[in-house]
Amino acid sequence: MYNKVLSGTLHGVEGRIITVEADVSDGLPVFNMVGFLASEVREASDRVRSALRNSGFCLAPKKITINLSPADVRKEGSVFDLSIAIAVLASYGYISQELIAETLFLGELALNGDIRTIRGTLPIVDYAKKHNIKKIIVPYSNRKEASFISGLEIYGADNLKQVFEHLVGEKEMTKESPIEWNNEREEEFDVDFSDVKGQQMLKRATEIAVAGMHNILFVGPPGAGKSMVAKRIPTIMPALSYEESVEITKIYSASGLVQPEEGLMKRRPFRTPHHSITAQALIGGGNVPKPGEVSLAHRGVLFLDEFLEFQKDIIEMMRQPIEDGKITIARLQGSYTFPCEFMLIAATNPCPCGYYPDLSRCKCNQLQIRRYLKKISGPMLDRMDMNISVKKMEHKDLFDERLEETSACIRERILRAHNIQINRLRPYHLLYNAQIPANLIDIFCGFEKKENQLKEELFRKYDLSARGILKILKVARTIADLDASERVTCDHLWEAFTYRLDFVGGEMR
Repeated sequence: MYNKVLSGTLHGVEGRIITVEADVSDGLPVFNMVGFLASEVREASDRVRSALRNSGFCLAPKKITINLSPADVRKEGSVFDLSIAIAVLASYGYISQELIAETLFLGELALNGDIRTIRGTLPIVDYAKKHNIKKIIVPYSNRKEASFISGLEIYGADNLKQVFEHLVGEKEMTKESPIEWNNEREEEFDVDFSDVKGQQMLKRATEIAVAGMHNILFVGPPGAGKSMVAKRIPTIMPALSYEESVEITKIYSASGLVQPEEGLMKRRPFRTPHHSITAQALIGGGNVPKPGEVSLAHRGVLFLDEFLEFQKDIIEMMRQPIEDGKITIARLQGSYTFPCEFMLIAATNPCPCGYYPDLSRCKCNQLQIRRYLKKISGPMLDRMDMNISVKKMEHKDLFDERLEETSACIRERILRAHNIQINRLRPYHLLYNAQIPANLIDIFCGFEKKENQLKEELFRKYDLSARGILKILKVARTIADLDASERVTCDHLWEAFTYRLDFVGGEMR
């Protein structure tokens, strides 16, 4: 007897619908599975048979054939266990086809019939909704994650027996209520910007960078406060919108990083990989590609401390993701695209020992300094919107008893600037000034004659690249937004230009 049910799988960070077909016929008692399957999917036959037996189902010894279609899509993971078990029960006559025709099943089975947590629930459920599937049964621990997608009937199941009783009408499961999105910010931070003494230029540059989601490079001696400031950036970032939260949660769900009962993510990601990270872990990849750190930082911050200690080829690999906001990884079975629109915060020492240009402490020769600084190439440096030199802390600043500005005060200014950007950029489907394309920058800046003259003077006198001058204009637009100015003035341009530390021949200027 033939039957089929619906299930789902992941392709990158997006869902796919998979049809699970079951055919039970006379013949040798075997359990065959076909359909371009990974090893963990093939092992489902043993899990399903044990789960069915331990759930009280007595199946006559017959030939069972399971096909997961389409056959050209590779299936991996244990998400198909529940759908395979339901298809087998339907083929044995325990369940009629009409009861399962419009329902999608997701879940891994334990040998005793319990349904375990899976990864990728949110992207699969979201994809199912777009393809007019209305009923979805998921593991109980994944029910909150699925319930954030409205307009669906979501049921959380603990075990296979419970699903069977629900389908045949013996004991109906409780339908999950849609969870309303609440973007109220969680204020539970252990750190605050008021902890940072002095370093007013560093804090000002960081505020501008966060306000426009600009990439920024800190260069300075150890102990100057680079890492301290970077780790406090989450305290001044704006809350996520619903759309941003869904995007981020899809990535984390596909990576298996969403905690049971957590639902949608409420905070922007702040990723801090160690400098020993591999290219695959940073960019993404694998036989079946998974998101890397650049994608896990989507709509948030990627903080690379000790930037020049990263391998040079890994640093250079980031050039395309920074520019495009996405990364495509090609494999024999297909191409996988991962979003990666993140704010890059990089911090580095100016030389191997860390103390240049303080010649009384720096023990590096010029060749060592040049070789160290050349680990970041011109094209990569050009992609940093802001590059600033962080000075050594002075005693009077470090032990000044005056109260420093809190994260709440800084965040309030950033929120005002963000709201201005959102209203301006919404017709263009953009969110932040860092995303403004070259063909719109002059329109958004509102330059007059003197600003155009200054822009041309900076471009010519300092031999800026086209990308370099565009970065300055975007930063100037953000400074103007912080000042609530409709147009960018010369003062805004000059301040933006001061945040362009450059390297010439391996030396700083």
